[in-house]
Amino acid sequence: MKKLYLLGLICLGVACKQVDSNNKTQIEAKEVMAPELNLTQANKLAFLPVNCINVEYPNKLNQVIGGNEDLQSPKELHPAFYGCFDWHSSVHGHWSLISLLKQFPNLNNAEGIKQQLLANISKENIKKEVEYFHGKHNKSWERTYGWAWLLKLAEELHTWNDPVAKQLEENLQPLTDLIVEKYIAFLPKLKYPIRVGEHTNTAFGLTFAWDYANTVRNDKLKDLIRKRARSFYLKDAHCPLSWEPSGYDFLSPCLQEAAIMKRIMSPAEFRLWFADFLPQLKNKEFTLSVGEVSDRKDGKLVHLDGVNFSRAWALYRIVDGMPELKHLKNIANEHINYSLPNIVGDSYEGGHWLGSFAIYALNSTKND
Repeated sequence: MKKLYLLGLICLGVACKQVDSNNKTQIEAKEVMAPELNLTQANKLAFLPVNCINVEYPNKLNQVIGGNEDLQSPKELHPAFYGCFDWHSSVHGHWSLISLLKQFPNLNNAEGIKQQLLANISKENIKKEVEYFHGKHNKSWERTYGWAWLLKLAEELHTWNDPVAKQLEENLQPLTDLIVEKYIAFLPKLKYPIRVGEHTNTAFGLTFAWDYANTVRNDKLKDLIRKRARSFYLKDAHCPLSWEPSGYDFLSPCLQEAAIMKRIMSPAEFRLWFADFLPQLKNKEFTLSVGEVSDRKDGKLVHLDGVNFSRAWALYRIVDGMPELKHLKNIANEHINYSLPNIVGDSYEGGHWLGSFAIYALNSTKND
């Protein structure tokens, strides 16, 4: 009786079944469902960028001061993207609203949000943003994390069939073209990839740039990204996933690398490469613990909610078209489910950027 009672406890939350005549029990993992991005959820997530893209302070400018002329307010320096604490968070805050509007035309205050977007991403404001990048001390500014999100924003506008989107895309185009030029100039000079779990991660920068180039059919940028990704990562094997995450990570160096290689390789070539790169992921019993956040009021420690979302979107890309890896979807869903409830109502330390990560992760569940 005691054995049956213990077995009952073990089986809570999982499905159990007998597998042989010796009464050995195999515990089969229960499917973990991905949360649905519906209108209710979309309205909650839209609340975050709506309430920060025009909030100027607090602000982290990350600029080099070359003279008194550089001592201007965030809005004077970056009239389009001055809110949400820093430039790149403002950029992907705008992306969040566009992504949500595209999927949910009945989003609360949709027309008001569109007017807010048009006011920020105006021709005059984008001209000033371009001028900033031409400053003597700003050649490498936001390289490549902010660059990547700017191209993700441009891609989202390009694929949104709405008159407002066409106007915004046209207004943004000079900055989009400049970022493409910067990628093309920089990537041949980057001899070694940057493998950290934060902003400068090369694989992340290549991934979003590839998505943009693929969508708008910019073959020059695509060919360069393919060439550099192969140069950086083709010989990589046995990525130390057990070392992740580091304390401030919001990206997984291993999984983000696999995500760009999945994009630039044929399915057959990727299977061979991935078998050497992360062989343990083929095991159907593979597990990966979520990144645990000890203090969501700490701007660095809350990065670990970000790593949960970015791991999920990378895993969904990896699994897409590879049924032998479908067990990894449970892990992706577990990561989203852990961090998603903490987004809405979060402190400004995470609220100004984590919503974008959550939206991108939820969108990625559609890769199935």
